[in-house]
Amino acid sequence: MLTAPIRVVLADDHQMVREALARILEESGKISVVAQARDAAQTLATVRATEPEVIVLDYSMPGQLAPEVIEEVLLSWPTIKILVLTVHENIHYAVRVLEAGAHGYLIKSAAVDELVEGIETVHRGRIYVSPQVASEVLQHLRQPRRERIGLGSLSAREFEFLQLVGAGKTLQECAKQMEISTSTASTYRGRIMEKLNLTSTAELVRFALENDIVG
Repeated sequence: MLTAPIRVVLADDHQMVREALARILEESGKISVVAQARDAAQTLATVRATEPEVIVLDYSMPGQLAPEVIEEVLLSWPTIKILVLTVHENIHYAVRVLEAGAHGYLIKSAAVDELVEGIETVHRGRIYVSPQVASEVLQHLRQPRRERIGLGSLSAREFEFLQLVGAGKTLQECAKQMEISTSTASTYRGRIMEKLNLTSTAELVRFALENDIVG
């Protein structure tokens, strides 16, 4: 008996990327791309309309970052599997999405076969992480959260703030994008600097850039 194709929603803010991925996945014969989305809001609306089995989600899209989208999706559709597709090879991005509930983390430089394998793996309820970061991610996740230092000690919102700083945003711009007050943004900045043992905003920006923490 033939197995039905896995029903997938593609979420990426670059139309050419979405269309190329859709064509590749459809040609595999194992996957049916039921819809595409260009931002966080459209992703949620599309999932509501199509109820896919798997979402292939870009980490950085307009509206919300992947960890927030993942939490919202799983709150309403806990059986949906989510594979995050990203350019970030920094393990801290992988840790954030896996802790938010994602089932996989795949680097965009991966071969087509690996993308198909990743989708099939998460569809079966297993975790899939790109080989480039898998061992480091596993080692990090095994460490109790209270014992983590450096980037691993940051909360999800603190990490999001650091990404925006790395992207060159001012304090006011960070506050606006995160939909918080400037005072709260300033508090995040202070906490991050304390946890990372930094003494100035310039050091904070440099740290974000040197560690590829860019939103």
